[in-house]
Amino acid sequence: MFYLQVITNSMNCFAEHFDHLDDVRRDQGKLHQLADILTITLCAVLAGAEGWDDIATFAQVKADWLRARLDLKHGPPSSDTIRRVVATIKAEAFAKGFVRWVESVARKVDGEVIAIDGKTLRRSYDKDDPKAALHIVSAWACQQHLILAQEKVKTKSNEITAIPALLEVLDVAGCIITIDAMGTQVEIAGQIIDQEADYVLALKANQGNLHAQVKEYFVDGAKEAYRKMPVSYAETTDIGHGRKEIRRAWVSSDVEWLAASSRWSGLKSIVLIEHERYTNEKVSVEQRYYISSLDAQADKLLRIVRSHWGIENKVHWVLDVVFQEDQSRIRREDGGQNMAVLRHLALNLLRQDQTKRLSLRMKRKRAGWDEGFLAQLIGF
Repeated sequence: MFYLQVITNSMNCFAEHFDHLDDVRRDQGKLHQLADILTITLCAVLAGAEGWDDIATFAQVKADWLRARLDLKHGPPSSDTIRRVVATIKAEAFAKGFVRWVESVARKVDGEVIAIDGKTLRRSYDKDDPKAALHIVSAWACQQHLILAQEKVKTKSNEITAIPALLEVLDVAGCIITIDAMGTQVEIAGQIIDQEADYVLALKANQGNLHAQVKEYFVDGAKEAYRKMPVSYAETTDIGHGRKEIRRAWVSSDVEWLAASSRWSGLKSIVLIEHERYTNEKVSVEQRYYISSLDAQADKLLRIVRSHWGIENKVHWVLDVVFQEDQSRIRREDGGQNMAVLRHLALNLLRQDQTKRLSLRMKRKRAGWDEGFLAQLIGF
């Protein structure tokens, strides 16, 4: 399928990847095509728009530029039209279109680390409905800096049910899947192996005996410097911005003694990662434990675990700070979920642009000010 060496970020074929969407509006009285409304919305999000009124204002200000590229003989759509159309698109079908687009602009590279993690859109709740805040699980290609797909966590459910559905839409063969402790489930590990991928899964105390056994193994081993254990070791040091960070990894292939080893499909190694951080004369040390289907190569697993946190820093943080996602009140029907997909699409396009050495925040501003740059981003 596509993990992931980007070929092009052209949006020339944007509409064709969403041509399976149903337009629930009646043909009579319909003034704007669905594809045009989606294109306008994406352009507006790239240029800094956050809500329906922002998108409509962008369409009005850029009406001449848009009219040269889209069918706007009836003028730009209103905020009510944009809201109604985007909110009534079936979210599952819209997310599928996003995956189709990602497939079209990239090609597969074996060994890609795919981080899976969830994020809550905190202000998307509706107290009058009542409706809980939207929670979305995303898949992130760590090396290529691309969001691959997303899955909504259903009401009264959790990430454990969303992760298998997310994996099903992805061709992960030859890739390495990393998930935090919520997704460390026997069934999920089995699905990853069945899909011909490998896994690195975090352990916490809520895994009960497994976490305790792995922790005890490394605690006992450290007492004798692991002399009697098949343990691989690696260490990295980073200095900069007033801090020093040392990361250490101990990885063992000794897994058969684990009480539940036979339940975990493909299990080959257990991992201890230690993060030691020095800032302003303060020292903090944190240890985390993992299980993996990979061979016991400490340097490789240290890199993989570190790369997993890119989904927090380069996706979740960026969506909150640069796109103000946490402040979005869009929530009616499928509007919140569909706008999340459009923000993911916009973030992918901004990250893949190599022509301007600007921050993502400045790229969004430039897209709003510079029509040539916006056209370049979307392939107009």
